[in-house]
Amino acid sequence: MVTTTETRTRAARAGLLFATFVCAACGLVYELALVAQGSYLLGDSITQASVVLATMVFAMGIGSLAAKPLQSRPLLSFAVIEALLALFGGLSVLGLHAAFTWLDLYWPALIGIALVVGALIGAEIPLLMTLLQRIRKQDAGSATADLFAADYIGALIGGLAFPFLLLPFLGQTRGALLVGMVNVVAGAAVALFVFSVSARRRLALALGTVGVLAVLGFAFAQSDAFLRYARDELYEDPVVYSETTQYQDIVLTESSPVVDGPKDTRLFLNGDLQFSSLDEYRYHESLVHPVLAGKRDRVLVLGGGDGLAMREVLKYPDVREAVEVELDPSVLRLARENPTIAALNEHSLDDPRVRVVTADAFTWLRDARERFDAVIIDMPDPDSTATAKLYSEEFYSLALQRLAPGGRMVVQAGSPYFAPRTFDCINSTVRAGGLATTPYHVNVPTFGDWGFVLAQPDSAPPLRLDPPEPLRFLDEPNLAAAAIFPVDRRPTGGESPSTLDDPKVLRLATSEWQQY
Repeated sequence: MVTTTETRTRAARAGLLFATFVCAACGLVYELALVAQGSYLLGDSITQASVVLATMVFAMGIGSLAAKPLQSRPLLSFAVIEALLALFGGLSVLGLHAAFTWLDLYWPALIGIALVVGALIGAEIPLLMTLLQRIRKQDAGSATADLFAADYIGALIGGLAFPFLLLPFLGQTRGALLVGMVNVVAGAAVALFVFSVSARRRLALALGTVGVLAVLGFAFAQSDAFLRYARDELYEDPVVYSETTQYQDIVLTESSPVVDGPKDTRLFLNGDLQFSSLDEYRYHESLVHPVLAGKRDRVLVLGGGDGLAMREVLKYPDVREAVEVELDPSVLRLARENPTIAALNEHSLDDPRVRVVTADAFTWLRDARERFDAVIIDMPDPDSTATAKLYSEEFYSLALQRLAPGGRMVVQAGSPYFAPRTFDCINSTVRAGGLATTPYHVNVPTFGDWGFVLAQPDSAPPLRLDPPEPLRFLDEPNLAAAAIFPVDRRPTGGESPSTLDDPKVLRLATSEWQQY
């Protein structure tokens, strides 16, 4: 027969293990939020993840050692540590954003926050183990197994909740703040409901918990205003639209000219300029029209979810079908529904000849069986692991397989002036993918000197035009001049290709653009 004491003991153990589960989930969310914020702000997700993971694991060891003197008062210590962890972890994303925007101290802030959060997480397990043994003595192996099982399952749930629930519905800032609120409640619940404490301590814990909840709740309520203010500080022109998706940070700015003239609308993805409405036609004419100077019944556009490359494709009445493959549905929605961008792309994505596919371009190419006369690859620069794979030998080999006989391909390849080795690496990688190449470059005022690689199987494709009507920027003399590079920026073919196993283009792009 189960006694009342045994029932209470089981309930207390279950409550403590559930708190362990919740706290572990919260801790992993803080860790993932730090990595995600870094990838949005700086783009280098490998470096971000490595620094955060290494720092936090190191700090967890320090925290475990530091918790030894606290084991004499484990209940109060655990509640205080969870309150501090909720504050630092919940406010971590806001703190990083502020350090990046106003103080230019991103890396010291990242390392400092990771150290503090990691140390607090590390202090949890020794205190929880002590509390578990106070409920019921058991051998060390069994107690460790119970505690770590709850901890690891909690980490699993936190790791899945972050990308699939918190980011899509709340965003990383509000998601971290909400998790902080859950964290402090879980810590206080252990002291208030699992163990018996005096009325005085119960009141102090309740007031402390309410105080932490008030701080996090206020930050939650004001987070949108904070982020709007921070974005306005980061961008030269006023921000008229912003959204953080599971893939990237999308920002649209619009200038307010002091003299008569067109407004300048600019799209940024993770802080990188994608186009300016004042001169985007130079970029998109140069990207699209040389590759369409031939057979063009079926055209594939990879990337370019703003619809501007597709606008140029649709100028050809003999294009029978065009397929647009874009990863982020929010970019497609912006291109279709934002009045300024929709007018700029001339509602190209709604044209009956266009089929829009929301998918990862690499995965889509691997599974596709269709053939195209022209493939246009208009991807963001390879300054992150997510985009570097789209500049790999394997990716271009897959694109080659989608070319119909006599088909051609073009790749936006960055700046041969600001990033000459990156440009040369992309050219070499396209060749390694099985194509012959013709590099060329033009001047786009908001970008500077910008380059492209035209490619086809067997022999280097000639640069020529066959537009149905005169273009605003590009003509035959300009295109012929585009193939001429100055001596100090001429592609040499000396760079080795970038692959999935060795994403050289990521290292080159990161190092070269850091100078500017």
